[in-house]
Amino acid sequence: MYLPDTLTVATGSQWFAGTDDYIYITLVGTEGCSERTLLDKPLYNDFERGAVDSYDVTVGENLGEMELVKIEKKKYWVHDDWYCKYITVKTPSGDYVEFPCFRWLVDDKEVVLRDGKALLPKDDKTTLVKQHRHKELENRRKTYRWREWQPGIPMSIDANAHKELPRDIQFDSEKGVDFILNYSKAIENLCVNQFMHMFQSSWNDFADFERIFVRIKNTISEYVMQHWKEDFMFGYQYLNGCNPVMIQKCTKLPEKFPVTHDMVADCLEREMTLEEEIEAGNIYIADYELMEDISPNSTDPCTLQYLAAPICLLYNNSQSKILPLAIQLGQTPGKDNPIFLPSDGQYDWMLAKIWVRSSDFHIHQTVTHLLRTHLVSEVFGVAMFRQLPAVHPAYKLLLPHIRFTIAINTKAREQLICEFGIFDKANGTGGGGHVEMIQKAMRSLTFRSLCFPDAIKARGVDSPEDLPYYYYRDDGNRVWDVTKSFVWDVVCIYYDSDDTVQKDEEIQAFVKDVCSFGMQDLDCCGFPKSLKTREELTEYLTVIIFTASAHHAAVNFGQYDWCSWIPNAPPTMRKPPPRQKGVVDVKFIIQSLPDRGRSCWHLGAVWALSQFQENELFLGMYPDEHFIEKPVKVAMESFRKRLAEVSSVIKIRNEGKKLPYYYFSPDRIPNSVAV
Repeated sequence: MYLPDTLTVATGSQWFAGTDDYIYITLVGTEGCSERTLLDKPLYNDFERGAVDSYDVTVGENLGEMELVKIEKKKYWVHDDWYCKYITVKTPSGDYVEFPCFRWLVDDKEVVLRDGKALLPKDDKTTLVKQHRHKELENRRKTYRWREWQPGIPMSIDANAHKELPRDIQFDSEKGVDFILNYSKAIENLCVNQFMHMFQSSWNDFADFERIFVRIKNTISEYVMQHWKEDFMFGYQYLNGCNPVMIQKCTKLPEKFPVTHDMVADCLEREMTLEEEIEAGNIYIADYELMEDISPNSTDPCTLQYLAAPICLLYNNSQSKILPLAIQLGQTPGKDNPIFLPSDGQYDWMLAKIWVRSSDFHIHQTVTHLLRTHLVSEVFGVAMFRQLPAVHPAYKLLLPHIRFTIAINTKAREQLICEFGIFDKANGTGGGGHVEMIQKAMRSLTFRSLCFPDAIKARGVDSPEDLPYYYYRDDGNRVWDVTKSFVWDVVCIYYDSDDTVQKDEEIQAFVKDVCSFGMQDLDCCGFPKSLKTREELTEYLTVIIFTASAHHAAVNFGQYDWCSWIPNAPPTMRKPPPRQKGVVDVKFIIQSLPDRGRSCWHLGAVWALSQFQENELFLGMYPDEHFIEKPVKVAMESFRKRLAEVSSVIKIRNEGKKLPYYYFSPDRIPNSVAV
């Protein structure tokens, strides 16, 4: 028990968050509470940016064990938001009690803090803290509301603009995430702004694309520019490019893709028939069926734009290189939908590959990137705020991996993927096609498909012996395993048995909210509505962290590398797919590719999206100490050590490679989806 005496209160402020308002504090213990004490008056120069200020609070009675700290900010002249990192209370006996805050104080609302120890619902013993826990969630559910942005897609937060979001989840500076401003700056920095309004103006030839390319170079993008026409480069991208999730083992040729042995015999190297190569596990397939019947962009009446739903057969040759064997540009075989082959004319084969690369770009942008990292992470984030109080260990664990995600998605709905947004300017699926794609892709978005090892195995590409150079798979498995091990360590600190998981009504409510509301309880989603074991909880939390950090990094930050050379990733096509062979020439291909204006907007987009945020926090970096318990800090240190080992392995493997693969390197993986 604490004796009635003087308690010392220390406050820590963020550098950008000083205030000149009135600040009051009330200390609440098991035996009583202190009087409401004024800590700061306007113009006293306390609570300055980056400051740690100390105050004495005299109490005239025994407060007992410290339980809560109430902070109030009252307006002086105009509201002056204040960001408080923590409150530390020094008791008369010399003990320190830490009350993490990491929140904004806005308007005239009070913030009530628990001490830093993570606690499950069962651990709360007094009525006071139980009521506080209940009230916190009650208020959060009023603030973080679900809304359906478009029918048939994951739910989002109920906000029309970034400025409408709760202050705690907004960006520090909205200007820094203004898509229009950032894309325009990128276009200017790339020295291509003189072309950005030249819509309908075609390039003259492939070399002409270098006029918007050579200004900024890097190793991979230059290599792509030099080798994009070659079959090995086309095939390599299925393993380690920007969208390495499409390739799957072909165990039987689909009837809609009638490739025969005679068509591809010249490309097979093992003196085996096509059927025998399939039996031996050497044939793979990439099917863009999702693109069928998607509405092409029609927002510009002066430019017709086209889409295709190709199928590509791939061959793992004797040197373990993935090479294209056959391409069909539509889903229905027939005379007007020929199967293009490497033995065809140079421009027939080139254009067929370009069409596949364009379809791959659309799948990557809208499904792999937008849906499966951004939108899914927002579902987890909104449900977390609604169902997990700040004192819950899962909240403390997940919060760094939700940082700015809801904000970036809201900004995207405000400027990027909205009607008449930036997406419409250069993308062939703009004007609504991207929404149709997400709606169709929801049929295959299952919980198991977010579990990285399961997703790899489901495509039949899990064997390093069969595909020895699939670095996306190998590095992804390493990061998944290290992350899962860390999560398991944390779970075991707070959950001593499976029964503890089952009786945690907050974690169960969180999981149910994700499925029933966030994923709209779709029958196909397979998201659990409850968790029964510590292993299930560990996997669930690992999916959230891995999706928001590692997998987003793997499919986002390579966009400039692989998509800046326009012919390798055309964001739109201005001629329809060819219906016969022998009729296209280089002029037709150039006229099919994006015009100068759309090329520049595309280049600005992939450049901006490939940049890390200023003061980026990478995987394993937790500067805000939400956890105060030593066992968790030990687990975090072990996590960082193992991540560093993975980074070292990747760095050594990449040495001397013309095409290094580093997107899963932990030192390049931001903690959350924030770009």
